[in-house]
Amino acid sequence: METNTTFPPFPGNHSRSNSTCSRDNLLKTVVFPVLYSCLFLVGLILNGVAVWVFFRIPSRSHFIIYLKNIVVADVVMTFTFPFKVLSDSNMASTGLRIFVCRVSSVLFYLTMYISILFFGLISIDRCRKTLKPFRGTNSARLARRKFLSGAIWTFLLILCLPNVILTSKAPKTHYFKCSDLKSQAGLYWHEVVNHVCQVIFWSNLVTVMICYTLITRELYKSYSRTKSHSAGGTASRAPSGEKARKPHQAKRKMSANVFLVLAVFFVCFVPFHFARVPYTMSQTRGVLFDCKLKLFFFQLKESTLFLSSLNSVLDPLIYFFLCKSFRSTLFRSLRLPPGTCSWLTGREADSDTGSSPLRDSSACT
Repeated sequence: METNTTFPPFPGNHSRSNSTCSRDNLLKTVVFPVLYSCLFLVGLILNGVAVWVFFRIPSRSHFIIYLKNIVVADVVMTFTFPFKVLSDSNMASTGLRIFVCRVSSVLFYLTMYISILFFGLISIDRCRKTLKPFRGTNSARLARRKFLSGAIWTFLLILCLPNVILTSKAPKTHYFKCSDLKSQAGLYWHEVVNHVCQVIFWSNLVTVMICYTLITRELYKSYSRTKSHSAGGTASRAPSGEKARKPHQAKRKMSANVFLVLAVFFVCFVPFHFARVPYTMSQTRGVLFDCKLKLFFFQLKESTLFLSSLNSVLDPLIYFFLCKSFRSTLFRSLRLPPGTCSWLTGREADSDTGSSPLRDSSACT
């Protein structure tokens, strides 16, 4: 969770905005507010649809439980965007900027790390479904997953609550950082939270990489078996070879969909955490960095933070492509035929009664 967010002065106060290290620049005050405004509108629509659909789906699988938690996190994150837009664009009052430091920014990072944790759990679940496609679930396992979800929210809320309580100082000037509002205990607790968040990210990054390495290996084995079977069938029945290719093409598309979780994780969360290392060093060891370098790392951090915010609009892709229940409920509510968008999802293979891990790993089960 960041404390180094700096709020620029009001437009009439130029005493510090003309300095070399000023962060009151076009990228921060114009470009990002416009981008976050667009993100808010798109996220509000997509996540509104996701909430509407998921309220109609019973929690009968681990995957659906995890997705519902991510939907809630995305909705909360989306509602923090307007406050960031107002504060970054110099249109917020001092009171609203204090609210951003105390509440809005804390909620933003809270929901980011909740999403990261559930991405790790989803990766484990997809790996389990790929390696052991016939292992079912029961009410006891579902209850444990619900308890785990509640424990994650409770743990992170307890972890972040002191950041709200201990950000209690009044700003001395209109130009202040969030860290200026924290007491000494607040700064210490914030450092603890930063370390915990780093552990959360790096442990989940390792988990995601291990799970998708195992998934890739299993899918490769499945392709090898499928290829050998299709080669034998083509040799004996050449005329039907063209028809036989279609299910295999569908399965290839479905296996590609499985990697959406990996793609969203790496696009949204990895760049920010790599950029955060030099940015933090530029803030804590200022003598090693000149003003231009500090500004560069600040802009790099803000740019990768925007990528993290994209998570709120990219997650609906996961719901649509990986969750058959979500797709079916959406189509049924919109009165669309079940086969809609099958060319994108590769759902021609749904009718396949075989035990392919490709099919099982991409179903919302």
